[in-house]
Amino acid sequence: MTTLQSVVRRRRAVAAAGAVSAGLLVLSACDKPSPVATVTVGRSSVNSEADCYNDGDKLDAKTTAECVKNVGKAKSITVDTDDTVRFGVDPKIADAGWVILVNGQQFTDVSKKTYRTIPGSAFFNSQYGTQGTTNSVSIRMGKTSVEGVWSFKLKKA
Repeated sequence: MTTLQSVVRRRRAVAAAGAVSAGLLVLSACDKPSPVATVTVGRSSVNSEADCYNDGDKLDAKTTAECVKNVGKAKSITVDTDDTVRFGVDPKIADAGWVILVNGQQFTDVSKKTYRTIPGSAFFNSQYGTQGTTNSVSIRMGKTSVEGVWSFKLKKA
């Protein structure tokens, strides 16, 4: 091997190492993504990162109030009253405990599972205070305090 080939190989190795280092530096500057929550109905699903999330720490009342205002921007999914609505959450959400809120009211007990199913009819029933053609559904992370909120809209088929 000639000296010129050796120099070229060393430069390539240094350039590759520099590119990897720069890539890691850029990644370390990025915010970590929040855990994801998913709503599935039949073969359709929507998922979302948190509307409000502070890496699992308690959110203050002002932040939570602002978060609730963003429900209008939530992803929507169509639900027939005969469908089963499936809620799936990231294990980080499940470990902290989570509840489902419908139109801002607590709809389920705290769960530590990553998956729940609820009949579609429950979301459009006056008995549960969920009548109408569209209801906002939120997943609230935290047993006693709010640690994160994920929002969706369920539209009656």
